[in-house]
Amino acid sequence: METTQHLSEQRLADAWAELQAHANGGIALQADAYRLAFADPEFLLRRETRGIRFQLEMLKPDLAQQDAGIENTIVVFGSARFREPAIARERLAEAEASGDAQAIARARALLRNAHFYDQAREFGRMVARYSKGCPREDQLFICTGGGPGIMEAANRGAHDEGVPNVGLNIALPHEQSANPYITPELSFKFHYFALRKMHFMMRAKALVAFPGGFGTLDELFEVITLVQCKKAKPVPIVLFGNDYWGRLLDLEVLVEEGTISREDLDLFVVVDDPKAAWDHIVRFYNLPPASPCRAEGKAA
Repeated sequence: METTQHLSEQRLADAWAELQAHANGGIALQADAYRLAFADPEFLLRRETRGIRFQLEMLKPDLAQQDAGIENTIVVFGSARFREPAIARERLAEAEASGDAQAIARARALLRNAHFYDQAREFGRMVARYSKGCPREDQLFICTGGGPGIMEAANRGAHDEGVPNVGLNIALPHEQSANPYITPELSFKFHYFALRKMHFMMRAKALVAFPGGFGTLDELFEVITLVQCKKAKPVPIVLFGNDYWGRLLDLEVLVEEGTISREDLDLFVVVDDPKAAWDHIVRFYNLPPASPCRAEGKAA
Protein backbone atom coordinates (compact mmCIF):
# COMPACT_ATOMS: atom_id res chain seq x y z
CA MET A 1 0.00 0.00 0.00
CA GLU A 2 1.39 3.37 -0.96
CA THR A 3 1.88 6.01 1.69
CA THR A 4 1.30 9.71 1.17
CA GLN A 5 3.60 12.53 2.19
CA HIS A 6 2.65 16.06 3.19
CA LEU A 7 4.17 18.71 0.96
CA SER A 8 5.58 20.55 3.99
CA GLU A 9 7.13 17.47 5.61
CA GLN A 10 10.89 17.67 6.04
CA ARG A 11 12.84 14.47 5.41
CA LEU A 12 16.39 14.43 6.68
CA ALA A 13 19.00 11.70 6.76
CA ASP A 14 19.01 9.72 9.99
CA ALA A 15 22.16 11.46 11.22
CA TRP A 16 21.10 11.65 14.84
CA ALA A 17 20.51 7.91 14.95
CA GLU A 18 24.16 7.47 14.04
CA LEU A 19 25.24 9.72 16.90
CA GLN A 20 22.92 7.90 19.31
CA ALA A 21 24.36 4.55 18.24
CA HIS A 22 27.85 5.82 19.05
CA ALA A 23 26.66 7.02 22.47
CA ASN A 24 24.85 3.78 23.27
CA GLY A 25 27.87 1.73 22.27
CA GLY A 26 30.37 3.91 24.08
CA ILE A 27 32.16 4.55 20.80
CA ALA A 28 34.18 7.76 20.72
CA LEU A 29 33.31 10.08 17.84
CA GLN A 30 36.06 10.66 15.33
CA ALA A 31 36.33 13.53 12.87
CA ASP A 32 34.35 12.52 9.81
CA ALA A 33 34.22 14.60 6.63
CA TYR A 34 31.24 12.60 5.38
CA ARG A 35 29.02 13.29 8.40
CA LEU A 36 26.22 15.81 7.80
CA ALA A 37 27.33 19.24 9.00
CA PHE A 38 24.45 19.77 11.44
CA ALA A 39 25.16 16.37 13.04
CA ASP A 40 28.90 16.88 13.35
CA PRO A 41 29.77 18.00 16.91
CA GLU A 42 33.45 18.51 16.08
CA PHE A 43 32.47 20.91 13.32
CA LEU A 44 29.83 22.78 15.34
CA LEU A 45 32.24 23.29 18.25
CA ARG A 46 35.02 24.82 16.17
CA ARG A 47 35.99 28.41 16.86
CA GLU A 48 34.97 29.36 13.33
CA THR A 49 31.38 28.16 13.87
CA ARG A 50 30.83 30.29 16.97
CA GLY A 51 28.45 32.53 15.01
CA ILE A 52 26.25 29.53 14.25
CA ARG A 53 26.15 28.67 17.95
CA PHE A 54 25.14 32.27 18.70
CA GLN A 55 22.24 31.90 16.27
CA LEU A 56 21.13 28.63 17.82
CA GLU A 57 21.15 30.08 21.36
CA MET A 58 19.17 33.02 20.03
CA LEU A 59 16.60 30.95 18.18
CA LYS A 60 15.87 27.99 20.45
CA PRO A 61 14.51 29.90 23.49
CA ASP A 62 12.85 32.49 21.27
CA LEU A 63 10.89 29.96 19.22
CA ALA A 64 9.96 27.92 22.29
CA GLN A 65 8.59 30.98 24.08
CA GLN A 66 6.69 32.04 20.98
CA ASP A 67 5.12 28.58 20.82
CA ALA A 68 4.15 28.84 24.50
CA GLY A 69 2.62 32.31 24.09
CA ILE A 70 5.19 34.02 26.30
CA GLU A 71 5.31 37.65 25.17
CA ASN A 72 5.68 39.73 28.35
CA THR A 73 7.96 38.85 31.25
CA ILE A 74 8.99 40.32 34.56
CA VAL A 75 12.63 39.44 35.12
CA VAL A 76 13.79 38.79 38.68
CA PHE A 77 17.51 38.90 39.48
CA GLY A 78 19.20 38.09 42.79
CA SER A 79 21.65 35.94 44.68
CA ALA A 80 21.85 32.24 43.93
CA ARG A 81 23.20 31.69 47.45
CA PHE A 82 20.20 32.78 49.53
CA ARG A 83 17.98 30.06 50.99
CA GLU A 84 14.52 29.90 52.50
CA PRO A 85 14.40 30.53 56.29
CA ALA A 86 13.90 26.89 57.33
CA ILE A 87 17.02 25.78 55.46
CA ALA A 88 18.98 28.79 56.71
CA ARG A 89 18.12 27.89 60.31
CA GLU A 90 19.25 24.32 59.71
CA ARG A 91 22.56 25.55 58.29
CA LEU A 92 23.13 27.76 61.32
CA ALA A 93 22.43 24.92 63.74
CA GLU A 94 24.90 22.70 61.85
CA ALA A 95 27.54 25.45 61.85
CA GLU A 96 27.14 26.15 65.57
CA ALA A 97 27.44 22.43 66.31
CA SER A 98 30.70 22.33 64.33
CA GLY A 99 32.22 25.22 66.27
CA ASP A 100 33.79 26.59 63.06
CA ALA A 101 33.79 30.39 63.41
CA GLN A 102 33.85 31.04 59.66
CA ALA A 103 31.03 28.59 59.03
CA ILE A 104 29.00 30.23 61.79
CA ALA A 105 29.53 33.69 60.28
CA ARG A 106 28.42 32.46 56.84
CA ALA A 107 25.38 30.71 58.30
CA ARG A 108 24.36 33.82 60.24
CA ALA A 109 24.56 35.89 57.04
CA LEU A 110 22.48 33.25 55.27
CA LEU A 111 19.78 33.44 57.96
CA ARG A 112 19.95 37.25 58.01
CA ASN A 113 19.14 37.33 54.29
CA ALA A 114 16.63 34.46 54.21
CA HIS A 115 13.67 36.85 54.30
CA PHE A 116 14.57 37.92 50.76
CA TYR A 117 13.73 34.39 49.58
CA ASP A 118 10.23 34.66 51.05
CA GLN A 119 9.76 38.14 49.59
CA ALA A 120 10.85 37.06 46.11
CA ARG A 121 8.48 34.10 46.33
CA GLU A 122 5.62 36.37 47.35
CA PHE A 123 6.41 38.75 44.49
CA GLY A 124 6.27 35.81 42.07
CA ARG A 125 2.86 34.87 43.49
CA MET A 126 1.57 38.44 43.02
CA VAL A 127 2.57 38.54 39.38
CA ALA A 128 1.09 35.09 38.74
CA ARG A 129 -2.17 35.84 40.55
CA TYR A 130 -2.65 39.03 38.58
CA SER A 131 -1.99 37.37 35.24
CA LYS A 132 -4.27 34.38 35.79
CA GLY A 133 -7.29 36.29 34.56
CA CYS A 134 -5.58 38.08 31.68
CA PRO A 135 -5.84 37.22 28.01
CA ARG A 136 -2.68 35.33 27.07
CA GLU A 137 -1.27 38.26 25.09
CA ASP A 138 -1.50 40.53 28.15
CA GLN A 139 -0.17 38.15 30.79
CA LEU A 140 3.09 38.86 32.61
CA PHE A 141 5.28 35.82 33.27
CA ILE A 142 8.05 35.52 35.83
CA CYS A 143 11.45 34.98 34.22
CA THR A 144 14.66 34.34 36.16
CA GLY A 145 18.20 33.09 35.64
CA GLY A 146 16.86 29.64 36.43
CA GLY A 147 19.18 28.80 39.32
CA PRO A 148 18.72 28.48 43.10
CA GLY A 149 18.28 31.22 45.68
CA ILE A 150 16.26 34.29 44.69
CA MET A 151 15.73 32.87 41.21
CA GLU A 152 14.21 29.71 42.64
CA ALA A 153 12.02 31.74 44.97
CA ALA A 154 10.48 33.84 42.19
CA ASN A 155 9.90 30.80 39.97
CA ARG A 156 8.44 29.02 42.99
CA GLY A 157 5.95 31.81 43.62
CA ALA A 158 4.58 31.51 40.08
CA HIS A 159 4.61 27.72 40.40
CA ASP A 160 2.59 28.02 43.63
CA GLU A 161 -0.16 29.67 41.58
CA GLY A 162 0.00 27.12 38.77
CA VAL A 163 1.20 29.70 36.24
CA PRO A 164 3.96 29.02 33.67
CA ASN A 165 7.32 30.65 34.35
CA VAL A 166 10.65 30.89 32.56
CA GLY A 167 14.22 30.02 33.55
CA LEU A 168 17.28 31.11 31.56
CA ASN A 169 20.10 29.09 33.10
CA ILE A 170 23.82 29.27 32.32
CA ALA A 171 26.36 26.48 32.03
CA LEU A 172 29.04 27.09 34.68
CA PRO A 173 32.18 25.17 35.67
CA HIS A 174 30.43 23.91 38.81
CA GLU A 175 27.34 22.98 36.75
CA GLN A 176 24.53 25.09 38.18
CA SER A 177 21.36 23.10 37.68
CA ALA A 178 17.91 24.49 36.95
CA ASN A 179 15.63 24.86 39.97
CA PRO A 180 12.63 22.49 40.12
CA TYR A 181 9.94 25.18 39.92
CA ILE A 182 10.52 26.30 36.33
CA THR A 183 7.96 25.14 33.78
CA PRO A 184 9.89 22.28 32.11
CA GLU A 185 9.28 23.38 28.52
CA LEU A 186 10.43 26.90 29.46
CA SER A 187 13.67 25.89 31.16
CA PHE A 188 16.60 26.85 28.93
CA LYS A 189 20.36 26.45 29.26
CA PHE A 190 22.90 28.87 27.75
CA HIS A 191 26.61 28.76 27.11
CA TYR A 192 26.98 32.45 26.24
CA PHE A 193 26.23 35.08 28.87
CA ALA A 194 25.62 37.67 26.13
CA LEU A 195 22.82 35.66 24.51
CA ARG A 196 21.29 34.88 27.88
CA LYS A 197 21.21 38.57 28.81
CA MET A 198 19.71 39.43 25.43
CA HIS A 199 16.89 36.99 26.14
CA PHE A 200 16.29 38.62 29.52
CA MET A 201 15.63 41.92 27.74
CA MET A 202 13.75 40.70 24.68
CA ARG A 203 10.46 40.18 26.52
CA ALA A 204 11.06 42.10 29.74
CA LYS A 205 8.36 44.55 30.77
CA ALA A 206 9.99 45.09 34.17
CA LEU A 207 13.12 44.07 36.09
CA VAL A 208 13.35 43.46 39.82
CA ALA A 209 16.84 43.13 41.34
CA PHE A 210 17.06 41.56 44.78
CA PRO A 211 20.38 41.61 46.68
CA GLY A 212 23.03 39.62 44.86
CA GLY A 213 26.65 39.43 43.83
CA PHE A 214 28.68 40.15 40.71
CA GLY A 215 26.19 38.42 38.41
CA THR A 216 23.27 40.46 39.72
CA LEU A 217 25.27 43.69 39.40
CA ASP A 218 26.32 42.80 35.86
CA GLU A 219 22.74 42.17 34.78
CA LEU A 220 21.39 45.22 36.61
CA PHE A 221 23.88 47.71 35.21
CA GLU A 222 23.55 46.35 31.69
CA VAL A 223 19.80 46.98 31.83
CA ILE A 224 20.23 50.47 33.29
CA THR A 225 22.81 51.30 30.62
CA LEU A 226 20.60 50.08 27.78
CA VAL A 227 17.68 52.18 29.01
CA GLN A 228 19.90 55.22 29.74
CA CYS A 229 21.36 55.08 26.22
CA LYS A 230 17.93 54.46 24.70
CA LYS A 231 19.00 51.13 23.24
CA ALA A 232 16.03 49.59 25.03
CA LYS A 233 12.55 50.89 25.80
CA PRO A 234 12.05 52.32 29.29
CA VAL A 235 10.84 49.66 31.72
CA PRO A 236 10.34 49.69 35.48
CA ILE A 237 13.65 48.84 37.19
CA VAL A 238 13.14 47.98 40.85
CA LEU A 239 15.92 47.42 43.40
CA PHE A 240 14.66 45.41 46.35
CA GLY A 241 16.20 46.11 49.75
CA ASN A 242 16.99 49.70 50.75
CA ASP A 243 19.63 48.77 53.32
CA TYR A 244 21.54 46.45 50.99
CA TRP A 245 21.57 48.72 47.97
CA GLY A 246 22.13 51.81 50.10
CA ARG A 247 25.31 50.31 51.56
CA LEU A 248 26.49 48.92 48.25
CA LEU A 249 25.78 51.79 45.85
CA ASP A 250 26.46 55.49 46.40
CA LEU A 251 25.42 56.69 42.96
CA GLU A 252 25.37 60.32 44.12
CA VAL A 253 29.13 60.13 43.56
CA LEU A 254 28.49 59.67 39.83
CA VAL A 255 26.28 62.76 39.77
CA GLU A 256 28.79 64.83 41.75
CA GLU A 257 31.62 63.85 39.43
CA GLY A 258 29.55 64.53 36.32
CA THR A 259 29.67 60.98 34.97
CA ILE A 260 25.86 60.65 34.91
CA SER A 261 23.02 63.16 34.94
CA ARG A 262 20.81 63.73 37.97
CA GLU A 263 17.79 62.41 36.06
CA ASP A 264 19.58 59.10 35.46
CA LEU A 265 18.88 58.27 39.11
CA ASP A 266 15.19 58.24 38.18
CA LEU A 267 15.71 55.19 35.97
CA PHE A 268 15.11 52.93 38.99
CA VAL A 269 13.34 52.84 42.34
CA VAL A 270 14.26 51.10 45.59
CA VAL A 271 11.63 49.27 47.67
CA ASP A 272 11.39 46.99 50.70
CA ASP A 273 8.11 45.22 50.09
CA PRO A 274 6.86 42.90 47.33
CA LYS A 275 3.63 44.89 47.03
CA ALA A 276 5.58 48.12 46.59
CA ALA A 277 7.54 46.51 43.75
CA TRP A 278 4.35 45.32 42.08
CA ASP A 279 2.56 48.67 42.66
CA HIS A 280 5.39 50.48 40.85
CA ILE A 281 4.92 48.23 37.82
CA VAL A 282 1.14 48.74 37.99
CA ARG A 283 1.57 52.52 37.99
CA PHE A 284 4.11 52.46 35.17
CA TYR A 285 1.70 50.65 32.82
CA ASN A 286 -1.53 51.96 34.36
CA LEU A 287 -2.66 48.39 35.01
CA PRO A 288 -5.84 47.73 36.99
CA PRO A 289 -4.37 47.53 40.53
CA ALA A 290 -6.69 45.13 42.32
CA SER A 291 -8.36 42.90 39.77
CA PRO A 292 -7.37 40.57 36.96
CA CYS A 293 -6.35 42.07 33.65
CA ARG A 294 -9.03 43.58 31.43
CA ALA A 295 -8.92 44.56 27.79
CA GLU A 296 -7.98 48.16 28.62
CA GLY A 297 -5.05 47.11 30.85
CA LYS A 298 -2.17 46.43 28.48
CA ALA A 299 1.26 45.36 29.67
CA ALA A 300 3.12 46.27 26.49
